[in-house]
Amino acid sequence: MNLENNNGFGSNEFEKVIMRRTATRKFKDKQIPKEKLERILESGRLAPTAKNLQPQKILVVQSKEGIEKIDKITPCRFGAPTVLVVCSDKNIAWTKKDYSSYEMDACIAATHMMLEATNVGIDNIWIEMFDNDELKKEFNLSENIEVICLLPLGYASDDYKGNPLHNIRKKMNEIVKFI
Repeated sequence: MNLENNNGFGSNEFEKVIMRRTATRKFKDKQIPKEKLERILESGRLAPTAKNLQPQKILVVQSKEGIEKIDKITPCRFGAPTVLVVCSDKNIAWTKKDYSSYEMDACIAATHMMLEATNVGIDNIWIEMFDNDELKKEFNLSENIEVICLLPLGYASDDYKGNPLHNIRKKMNEIVKFI
C-alpha cells in the first residue's frame, strides 16, 4: 500500500503524525527548543509499562563531550544535535520465569517519544547500530541498565531527500489475519 492512497486514514491529527513520521538520516546543526524536548521526554515518561514499573531510563545527550562519545560508538548520529539514549533497568522491570519486560517497556517509551517528536516538528530516527558495551562504558552505565536504542533528534537538513521507500507498505491482508 502506498500511503498516499490511504482510504481515509490520516484524517485526524494522530493519524497524520503516524503517516508523517519517517527516519531522518541528515540533520541541520540546529538545537531543538527546550519546550519541545520536554514534551518528547514527557511522552516517554507517560508510556505504558508492564505492571507500571517504569524501568525506562533516558539519557539526553547534547553536550559536545556527550556527542563525541556517541560518534565514537556509532556512525548513525547523522549530525543530530540531540541524541536520546533509551535504556531500561533490568532490576526494576517486571519479570516472570524466563521473561523480562525491560526491552518491551523501553521500546514503547521510545515509540511514544518518536511520535511526539514528529508531532512537535522534530525529525528523528531509531538507531540500533552501536556497540552496546562501549556505550555503557562511555556513559558509565551500571550492569543492570540495558541500552535499547538511540533516538537522534533535530531538524532535517534542507537538502535531505528522505527515504524513497517510506510510503511503500504491504497490503493489509499480507500482515493481518482475522480469525
